[in-house]
Amino acid sequence: MFNLGSADSLTKTKDEKGKHVKLLVLGSGPAGYAAALYAARAELEPVVLTGMQLGGQAALTFTIENYPGFPKGVGGPELGELFQKQAENFGATTEFDVASSVDFSKKPLEVTTDNRKYLADSVIITTGANPNPLDIPGEKELVGRGVSYCATCDGWFFKDKKVVVVGGGDSALEEALFITRYASEITIIHRRDELRAGAILQNRALEHEKIKFIWDTVLTEVVGEEKVESVKLKNVKSNEVSTLEADGVFIFIGHTPNTSIFEDQLEKDELGYLIVNHMMETNVPGVFAAGEVADPHFRQVVTSAGMGSAAAIQATRYLEAQEA
Repeated sequence: MFNLGSADSLTKTKDEKGKHVKLLVLGSGPAGYAAALYAARAELEPVVLTGMQLGGQAALTFTIENYPGFPKGVGGPELGELFQKQAENFGATTEFDVASSVDFSKKPLEVTTDNRKYLADSVIITTGANPNPLDIPGEKELVGRGVSYCATCDGWFFKDKKVVVVGGGDSALEEALFITRYASEITIIHRRDELRAGAILQNRALEHEKIKFIWDTVLTEVVGEEKVESVKLKNVKSNEVSTLEADGVFIFIGHTPNTSIFEDQLEKDELGYLIVNHMMETNVPGVFAAGEVADPHFRQVVTSAGMGSAAAIQATRYLEAQEA
C-alpha cells in the first residue's frame, strides 16, 4: 500500500518560522510524483504534500489500460504506489498533509498546511481537478462498477453494452462519440431541449447510428447492486418518471479544478484552471503547475505525468539560475 510518510509527519504542530525546502510539490497524483522523481534525480530533495487523495484521481480508477509499459493494464492504486516508490528511491519525501493557504508574494514562497508552514524556493502545483458529480443516489456507490467520468479510461469495458451519457456540452458529445467504438447503444441524457456543444460535434452525434437522445430529462438515481443495472429519469417539463436499462453511466457535466487556495495569487482561466506557458510556468516566478489543475483538455495519466516531468525540469533550471 501507499506509504503515508513518517509517524512524526502526522503529529507535527505548526512551525511558525517554517521548514525550508528547495522544492515543494502540492499533490500526489501522476503529475506530482513524476515531478518529484525528476526533481529528486536533480538532487532537489523535493517534499510531496499528498493532499486529501493520495495518488490523485488515478488511484480511484480500478484498472488503467492506456498507460505505456503495462500491456495487461495496471490498477490505479498500484500505479500510484509505483510512482511514489520510484520518486522516493531517488530522495523525494512524502508528507501526508494538505496545503490550506499560500503566499506567493514573497520569497521564499510560503505554503501553510494543516500541520506546519513551508518556506520553498520553488513550488510545483499538481492539485488536480475533480469531475462534477450529479450527487444522486447510487452514483457514488457504483463508481468503478459502471459509473465513470472518463470514457477514454473506461470505454473499453463496455464492449457491446448499453450506456448512458449525461451532459450536452463538447465533452459529453466527444466522449459519447468515443464510446461508440465499444458500446452497442449510447443514450445521451440532457436536461435541456438543445445541446451546448459545437455544431460539428452536434452533427456527428445526431447522425451517428449508435447514439440517441432523451431531452429535457435528468437522472435521479443510478440503480444496481454489484454493478449498474438501470437509471431512473425525470422529465423536467412534464415531471414524468421512467426507468432505462443501462450497463454504464458516463457523467460529463464539467470538472472543477482544485485552485481555490490560489485565489488572488495565480492567474486562472475562465473555468478556474491555472494558466501556464509551454514551460509549465505560472505568472509567479518559481511557481509551476502541471496535470489536471492546468489541463482542462486531455486529463490523462500519461499527459499529467509528462507535464509534471516538464515542470520539474524547468524548476531545476529556475533554481540553478537563482544560484548563479
